[in-house]
Amino acid sequence: MRTRGWVALGPRGIDDFAVADIEVPAPAPGEVTIEIVSAGVNPADLKHARAATDFPAPLGYEISGRITALGAETDIASGPAAVGDEVLAFRVHGGYARARTVAAETVFAKPASLDFDQAAGLLLAGSTAADMLRAARATRDEMIVLHGASGAVGVAVLQLARLRGIHVIGTAGHRSRDRVRGFGGMPVEYGPGVLDRIRASADGTPIAAALDAVGTDEAIDASLELVADRSRIVTVAAPRRAGADGFTALGGQQPQSRMFRDSVRSNLIRLAGNGDMVVPVAATFPFDDAREAVALAAGGHAGGKVVIRADR
Repeated sequence: MRTRGWVALGPRGIDDFAVADIEVPAPAPGEVTIEIVSAGVNPADLKHARAATDFPAPLGYEISGRITALGAETDIASGPAAVGDEVLAFRVHGGYARARTVAAETVFAKPASLDFDQAAGLLLAGSTAADMLRAARATRDEMIVLHGASGAVGVAVLQLARLRGIHVIGTAGHRSRDRVRGFGGMPVEYGPGVLDRIRASADGTPIAAALDAVGTDEAIDASLELVADRSRIVTVAAPRRAGADGFTALGGQQPQSRMFRDSVRSNLIRLAGNGDMVVPVAATFPFDDAREAVALAAGGHAGGKVVIRADR
């Protein structure tokens, strides 16, 4: 079967994105074919497209949709499945497509309480957030600071931290204060004077760890000033500063992070299905507007998950 999918034709980024005819092979044992309804859009999609060396490079890592075929004697990660089942998948290659045949181990049953857009936006941000808390060794009753608290990863960190009894001071823009507060954080506006505002919000409580989801020098400088133990400063957005200043940079392809993020997928789905974790969807785009979707997500101010609707 052939269908349409977005690919990067070169390393320039969005300017090299194009729709191509792609082959969707019949699933072999251990594989599943999914008719995609929604595809999650993440800043990492653009970053990885720019770093690719083999073109055309498929785009997108997380999807939701319906199973249209299963390989012989194949179960998905959450158990037995059948044609027509609603599912979500993470660590697929080429999620910006109408359909894909993917490894069954990446596919999970979609909770009925999640719509397709929410399901497609859950696992990358959620597993990244869980990995940041792991790497920072954040524990109950500690106070931590989170830079970029109103974004998709930030909101996931806030929710997981609240479930674990971790107190979070979250930096964000003025318009996002209510969002941070609504998800359990103590909002602090970024910009000049942010360090003093964080200290005032902490009210004498030591800052045990810092998590950075934005990568600005302001965020990193504040983290270095606030946290004595640099092994408890974690970034997913400023690897160069991490290397220069001796703190931790995480990436989904690092072996330990990859293993951990894969291990928490089932729990994140359970939390979302029970209503203990919410996936705020900021914007949805029709399939043909994938470039605009990526531009919004990569800009860092979407205010939640960005999703491409493959069925539109």
